[in-house]
Amino acid sequence: MRTGARRRMGVEERRQQLIGVALELFSHRSPDEVSIDEIAAAAGISRPLVYHYFPGKQSLYEAALRRAADELADRFVEPRQGPLGARLLRVMGRFFDFVEEHGPGFWALMRGGPAVGSSTTNAMIDEVRQAAYEQILAHLGVTDPPARLELVVRSWVSLAESTALLWLDGRRIPRAELELQLVHDFAALAAVSAAYDDEMAALLLHMLAEEPADGPFGELVDRLGALLPKVPAVSAQPVL
Repeated sequence: MRTGARRRMGVEERRQQLIGVALELFSHRSPDEVSIDEIAAAAGISRPLVYHYFPGKQSLYEAALRRAADELADRFVEPRQGPLGARLLRVMGRFFDFVEEHGPGFWALMRGGPAVGSSTTNAMIDEVRQAAYEQILAHLGVTDPPARLELVVRSWVSLAESTALLWLDGRRIPRAELELQLVHDFAALAAVSAAYDDEMAALLLHMLAEEPADGPFGELVDRLGALLPKVPAVSAQPVL
């Protein structure tokens, strides 16, 4: 009986294995620091065989980013049941799970890594942002967003991305606090926009009508209320 023999993989199965190995390595180190030799060794195959499936490191890198982008976009998928604040908090929890599990890979995905300027990589990043944007609109029950709502949602998606990148650099703020803060940021962006637009005001009131007092949005109201006695009144008199 033979033991220790390697199982022969089909072409697509081997490609998927190499993508998984590369993504795992890119998740812990910058793609610039990962060589084809390391990927081959981790996959248990020779360097020439890697090139049989991928023409170069760039193509393998982009395939790994494709998988990462798809997984990241999936983190924004959430059943449309229950209060919006709780839904967004669960989304942020899964989003930061991904960021924590794939730190260097997330950085590479959002900042380009060795593929800076690659139209393929940039398109993948845009797809993730668009998927997140569409998911949030779906949670709001809006199919044809007005301009101010589009600005709010796209700004919030960008804020979540930049917050995660800054958090990776030292992790100086507890992750759970940032997840909650980002949910509060969404409400704050919507509230500011509502102050300028009746349609946004109606949407905000509808959004808050289903929020429990002990939910994320209720907590934001409590936190802001606690600040009010400390905020000096704004004088109506001009300062000369």
